This record gives sequence, C-alpha cells and structure tokens, in this order.
Amino acid sequence: MTIAIGIDVAKDKHDCYILSAEGEVLKDVFTIPNTLKGFDLLLSEIRACTTPEDNIKIGLEATGHYSYNLLGFLLNNGLATYVLNPLQTNLYRKSLTLRKTKTDRVDARMIASMLLSDVGLKPYTDIAYHNEELKSLTRYRFGKIQDRAKLKSSVSRLVCILFPELEKLVPKLHMVSIYALLEEMPGAKQIAVSNLTHLKNLLSKASKGRYGKEKAVEIQSAARSSIGSYMPAKSLELKHTIHLIRELDEEIDDIEAEIEKIMSELQSPITTIPGLGLQTGAVILAEVGDFSNFASPDKVLAYAGLSPSTYQSGQLKNRYSHMEKRGSRYLRYALFNAARYVCIWNPVFTTYLEKKMREGKHYFVALSHVAKKLLRLIFALEKSQEPYRSAA
Repeated sequence: MTIAIGIDVAKDKHDCYILSAEGEVLKDVFTIPNTLKGFDLLLSEIRACTTPEDNIKIGLEATGHYSYNLLGFLLNNGLATYVLNPLQTNLYRKSLTLRKTKTDRVDARMIASMLLSDVGLKPYTDIAYHNEELKSLTRYRFGKIQDRAKLKSSVSRLVCILFPELEKLVPKLHMVSIYALLEEMPGAKQIAVSNLTHLKNLLSKASKGRYGKEKAVEIQSAARSSIGSYMPAKSLELKHTIHLIRELDEEIDDIEAEIEKIMSELQSPITTIPGLGLQTGAVILAEVGDFSNFASPDKVLAYAGLSPSTYQSGQLKNRYSHMEKRGSRYLRYALFNAARYVCIWNPVFTTYLEKKMREGKHYFVALSHVAKKLLRLIFALEKSQEPYRSAA
C-alpha cells in the first residue's frame, strides 16, 4: 500500500501528516522540532504507521536551506523523498478549494494529498542531493563575481573623477599593472609628482616587463596636464576598492578550485563540448541536478524556464510567445553564456545561429534557440555518458 507523508518545513519546526492511498489518516498533523530528536521522532512515527512492504512517499516543499538537513536525514534512511516546487504546490492548493486558506497544518495535508494524486512527481535522488554541494559553490561564485563587477564599476567611476585621461592610455583599466599603479598613486596629482624611475619600475614589475619607461613618461605627462580633481577622500576610496577586488579575486580562485575538484570526480561528458567551459558546465550540472529525473529534453527546457509560454482561449491565441522565465535564473544565465561561446568554437552551432538570424530573428532570440539546441545536446550526452563527437 502507498503511504504519503506531507511535511511543511519551517525554520524551527516541521508539521507532518501521514495518509494512506485509501484516504485513511494514519497520523493527523503533528509537529516535530528541527533537531535530531525531532527527526528521530518523525522516523519512529513513520515506522509505527507503515510496514516494510508499504510504498512510502515523503513530500516537502523546496524551501532552500531550511529543508536541507531534514532531506539528508530522510535520504540517509532510505526513504523516497519528493522535493516539490512551491509554485506547483500553490497551484495544486488552489485547485482543491476556492477559499484562501494557507496554514502549516493545511500545507502538510495538501502535500500528502498531492503525493497520492499521480501528478508525475519523481523522487529526489542521492545524485541530486550531493549536487547541492556543487550548486552551493557555483551560486556562491556567481554572487562573488557580481560583487566584483560592482567594485570594478566603482573603480571606473573614481578614475573618471581623479584621472580621466588614464583610460585612453591603456587597453583597459582593470589590469594588474594599472591596479598596482592606482593602489600606490590613486590620482593624477600623485602620479604627476612621483619619481619617474620609481613609476617606471612599478609599471614594469606589475606588467611583467610589458610597460617600461616610455609608458611611464606617457602616463606622467598626461597626469601633469590632467583635469582630474585632487580629492583625498576619493583617492582613499579608490585604494580600498582595488584592495577589495584583489581579495575577491583570491576568493573566486579558491571557489573555482573546489568546483574543479568536484567536476573532476563527476567526469561529465558536457565538458567535451567545444566552447563550453568547466565553470559554466558546473553551473548547468548543479542547477539541473539529476538528469534521470527528466523524461525528455523538453522537460529540462521547461525546468529552465526556456519553454515558450502559450495562451489560448476560444478564438484568441497569443501570436508572439515569450519564454516562461520560470525556474532557475542561474541555469538560464549559464545556458545563454555557454551558447555564446559554443557558437564561436563549434561550427555546427555557428551555422545554426546564422540560420536563425537569416530567418529575421533578433540576435538574442536566435541565441535562445541555440541555448535550447545546446541543452538538448547536453541532455543526450548525460543520458549516454558518451563524449561529444563532431558531426564532421
């Protein structure tokens, strides 16, 4: 017999409800604390209400870190656990009643009922659970990169105030040599009065010999005729901002090293696709989780929010469908980013992008088609566990 256990997860406690497939309430809603004793209590209640022959299904909503420890406990005890999308449970709740009723006790009952409703749910696997480590790292890295990008914007803003001419003298501001210069001499006034030999040695060392006396003279000459303001407060801010960027660089390197370790253990075939980098591949694997949970690539596309939304009612049908953009924004970002580079390195995808653009599609619309094609390829490789082979 199938037994469904619905769990409404919260920070300090969890509400649980046990229901049989025949509709019999085996255990009405009871609350357990979010502790090991609480987890053991849940396990003892489940064993008291079931037999070894029963098909036990446990469902809980995806509530981020609040559910992670309980999920690990249930999987370690060999219990089939289903992690439900809150959007899906919300729609199911609305389908049951027109009343606006939502409490922890009601949610626990509703989750148990949903497990018995045969809505195509698949259990959470050990692969998906352990992929959470990779997901945690890739999302952490994403946040650090965003923080660094904001700091780099601040550097550009401050240089525009303190030494606006500098940007035209170098390929880009965000270089090791330029950061070394600005960290010691954060402004045109400081560079203008500096010792030329010291300036030359500083640039030469930081650029590993790329810049010498000629570049030092050019920068100092520009500094002496600069319209840049002398603002000690802004100079201090510039020094500190560059220091923070250096610290973030080191942190990102550490995170990427850990991601590389996990990826080397996974040995995923998607890293054999030309143009798809290891870090981007890690994001895709982490966000999808276990590919065996998806029956077709279209299911993964829907999970990523890349499927076109449809609206039809009577004679009305939407003419221009847009992506749903539901699901993981990290996965969508990684797929679009990967699509850009795959189009550079893989002639098959280059041709496909050009074909879509010849059909009159905007570049980003055409790129979305490339991302979908790429995801179908990734799905096939993950299913077969075979490396990528060029069609040529």
